[in-house]
Amino acid sequence: MSRQVLHLHTYFLFPFVIEREVVADAHPEHWRGQRTWIDGVDDFVQAESSAAARTPLVEHLGPWRRVSYGQFDQDSPAYQDMVFFHPFVRRVFFDVKAGCDATGEQETMVRCYEMPLPAAGKVQWTASVPNRRQVTVDVTDLRLFLFANGVGILSVGVEKFDLPFGEALWVNEMMRKVYPTSGRQRREGRIPHLSRMHLGNTTLTEETFEGGALVSFQPPLSRVIRDLLYFLDYGRREYEQIFDERMIVYSYVAVEPAAEGESYVYSDELQVMLSRFLYVDRNGDDFRYDPLFMREQMKEHLYTRWAHEGTYYGFTRYSNVTLSFGVSDRGDHLMREGALIHRMFVTRYYLMAVVALFYRAALLDFTENIALVSRRLYLDLQSGALTRQNMEIATDLRSDFLNFSNYWYFTELANKDEEIEHFAQQCKAFRVEELRKEIQEELESMNASILEFNQSRSTDAVNRLAVLSMIFGAGAVLTGFFGMNFGQEFGALFFTATPGREWIHYGSVAAVSLIAMATIGFGIFLVTSNWRDYRSILRGRHARRRAHRWFSIRNRG
Repeated sequence: MSRQVLHLHTYFLFPFVIEREVVADAHPEHWRGQRTWIDGVDDFVQAESSAAARTPLVEHLGPWRRVSYGQFDQDSPAYQDMVFFHPFVRRVFFDVKAGCDATGEQETMVRCYEMPLPAAGKVQWTASVPNRRQVTVDVTDLRLFLFANGVGILSVGVEKFDLPFGEALWVNEMMRKVYPTSGRQRREGRIPHLSRMHLGNTTLTEETFEGGALVSFQPPLSRVIRDLLYFLDYGRREYEQIFDERMIVYSYVAVEPAAEGESYVYSDELQVMLSRFLYVDRNGDDFRYDPLFMREQMKEHLYTRWAHEGTYYGFTRYSNVTLSFGVSDRGDHLMREGALIHRMFVTRYYLMAVVALFYRAALLDFTENIALVSRRLYLDLQSGALTRQNMEIATDLRSDFLNFSNYWYFTELANKDEEIEHFAQQCKAFRVEELRKEIQEELESMNASILEFNQSRSTDAVNRLAVLSMIFGAGAVLTGFFGMNFGQEFGALFFTATPGREWIHYGSVAAVSLIAMATIGFGIFLVTSNWRDYRSILRGRHARRRAHRWFSIRNRG
């Protein structure tokens, strides 16, 4: 397909999960005295920025710096970004300065950072395959979102004007790769032989995808990604890559206006163009897969409210795309205020794409944690008893999910139909609601199993207490009964060593002492043999919580 692209703008989104426990254990000074993990993130990122200044990327661009909303007039970015969303969404997903007049509330549980690009000179990103193709695009912005639950999203924006449609496809396909699936992929040119970010002739970071191996289930992540996340150590497993070998492609493409008339927006040629862009395939004159299959798939993945004006939106599990014919006025939206479709692409729809991706990343993280906690509980049951630590970790996991569902998760971010439909389609492509329901059912089953075990253990504890009470109670009753109601000859016989009858007195003392010692010994035996049940009670709640507060399920399981 030879159609020309007027404007390509793509954000490559890389979701990851920070091992908060590992990071806090390696850098305790940043979380000493902090109430939550997110409270120490700013100090940590700034401290690690100075330590990483020796890398070319940080040396030439500078470290990550926090960018919080602080101005809210009508022409401010904060106003235009936030106004389309519900008030509760603004409070949760926007990084607003603490004590700002706009909210008067504490800081939100998300931090947004950017890496400043130089005013002089362009930062560019080049991908190449020897003797085949090379493409260079301008880097428009570098952003980083860190959430309180440990999920992070790295965003790399790139842009290029006036390029063939096939080259635009190649940019999206090749630059999204973060590691090879095999050595064969590199040999066949399905992954770049060189992925290089540079400022003029100065290389900031690069990756050749040579060699590499799985280490502790983790793939050999691209040096470009690792250098951008310089404040975290991938080798020490301080963060984990969540998806497959590809970043999520959030992309806008404006193609030259159709000269074939209004019917072209519904033509097969356009559907082929859309399919290649939507499924991040290379260029071709026909569908990449079976045409009947592709048409059925695209009915689910395309949003066609504005198709009659030549604008399509598409959503898959690995892409979110906007295709528009031409750049012109759109109704009452004038070009002098900026191209409407592109303006929405870089503002509200971008934020919605980040939120949807955050949902999927968080839910997949829950899925992994549930599997690891279930394994720990299973091994405990194999040994005949659940440890207190594992039960509390399972309880914490359930509490985290409850917080996610109640604080973070909204099926409706905005009030307008178009925004609601956009977000719903992206979440559907990500299987967000399906994953959430599956996780909820799994956690409820896990919780029911733990409750059943605890009820059984509580019953055993009550039975032990009943046995001890009966034994000690019987001794107390006998002592009181005989001590208070019998005297004279009975007392003289048993309680006083009468001459000639000393053996009766001492024999009684020995028998009673033996019974008492046996009773006390039996009580000690019950306590020591069930020490797990009593140890956590004696240690106290605060000590129990402190013992596993920074416990990594993945790395110490």
